[in-house]
Amino acid sequence: MSIAPYDQHHDPLVSSGPGTNRDYAPTYWTATAGTPPADDGAISGDVDADVAIIGSGYTGLACAIFLAREYGIKAVVLEANRVAWGCSTRNGGQGQNASGRLSRSQWIERWGRDVALRLHAEVQDGFETFEDLIKTGNIDCEPQRGGHLYLAHRQRMLDKIASESKVQNEIFGYKTRVLSADEVRRDYVNEAECVGAVHEPLGTGVHPAKLAFGYMRMARELGARIHPGSPVLEITTRGGVHHLRTPGGTVRARAVGIATGAYTSLGLTPFLRGRCMPIMSNSIVTRPLTDAELEATGFKTTQVITDTRTLRFYYRRLPDNRVQIGSRSAITGADAANQKHLQLLIDGLHRKFPALKGIQIDYSWWGWVDVSHDMMPRIFRPDPTQTLFYALGYGGNGVSYSAQAGRRMASMIAGKSFVGQDLPIFTSPLPTHPFTPFRRIGQRMLYKLYQSRDEAA
Repeated sequence: MSIAPYDQHHDPLVSSGPGTNRDYAPTYWTATAGTPPADDGAISGDVDADVAIIGSGYTGLACAIFLAREYGIKAVVLEANRVAWGCSTRNGGQGQNASGRLSRSQWIERWGRDVALRLHAEVQDGFETFEDLIKTGNIDCEPQRGGHLYLAHRQRMLDKIASESKVQNEIFGYKTRVLSADEVRRDYVNEAECVGAVHEPLGTGVHPAKLAFGYMRMARELGARIHPGSPVLEITTRGGVHHLRTPGGTVRARAVGIATGAYTSLGLTPFLRGRCMPIMSNSIVTRPLTDAELEATGFKTTQVITDTRTLRFYYRRLPDNRVQIGSRSAITGADAANQKHLQLLIDGLHRKFPALKGIQIDYSWWGWVDVSHDMMPRIFRPDPTQTLFYALGYGGNGVSYSAQAGRRMASMIAGKSFVGQDLPIFTSPLPTHPFTPFRRIGQRMLYKLYQSRDEAA
């Protein structure tokens, strides 16, 4: 099957589907990951499978790995386009000790201290699952370990994250440290906006495409079959068997795991209608910095960094001394290529690192993030009478937790229990939103509010 051109205007809330065998977005990651591993080609004819997984990103591939490794189940993975075509080759590569968008204080407020402590244990176990897959799979994804630097861009935000750091230390035993602006500039990076930071001990930067391709190799070596160019056009269930219709044939499976992230087709299943809000994230990568530029920016660290804006910037120095920086800007696919969104990132880079003003931008791209309406992910079986499961809603914090989500969905599919299975992210569906048809109108208003509030003194 020939590769179709990349669609820069793809929009999950407008497009009829993700397309078929479309090329990758023009990211730094796909440009430098080498040739993708061999796959099993598009579905051509009807196929029987124990388990079908829809989506070949981190979650779907991790699910296939754990199904095979822990339960001896060899899954069929169906991908509409090229393997890991969506967020898994477009993200910033920041693996953090997090999932979803809520802080640990907000966990306590929502569910109480006991549940919050157990949720912390689950997320931290997820970070260890992510690291274990890299190590046991010998995945050369250029890991940059050492932690996460949460950098305050205003004094009021330093006060806020310092208070959260106290909660992390005293209640959760998660040993974060508050740093002064001088300490940040001395030991980490000379970032012009910095008024201080909180350092978290867990954080690993990765090359996203190399990580995805590593997962893909592992899954196929364990017996999973991976079929790109095979979008699922319809799911019907008859006699307890799920029939997944693709352009080349139907896959009949006793169980289905959905791991399509923000690229979930509108009509894929009524169980997911209106339950995730696709949010666009834009990213750029500079040319390699010179020695003089490295000295001027004070980039002593390669740890992952985020700032404290609501529409946060996330950035780091890559192994080849380029700088990657991303943020939220565009709202629709139709507007994605507008120069103003690229300029927002360039302006942010210059504001943070004046010495890089005018530096050449070698790569620019964007992609969609799956944000749940309550800012927390779900790994869930929406109907106890059907063997259909989904894992979605990481809110931009899925690089590390997606490995655990795939692992947990594999356990559910296999009918096995696990510690923490009674936590709310496993026992409740992704929530719907009463104003789903008007979300983008609200999003435009909120972005203007956030931008104004983020830049206020």
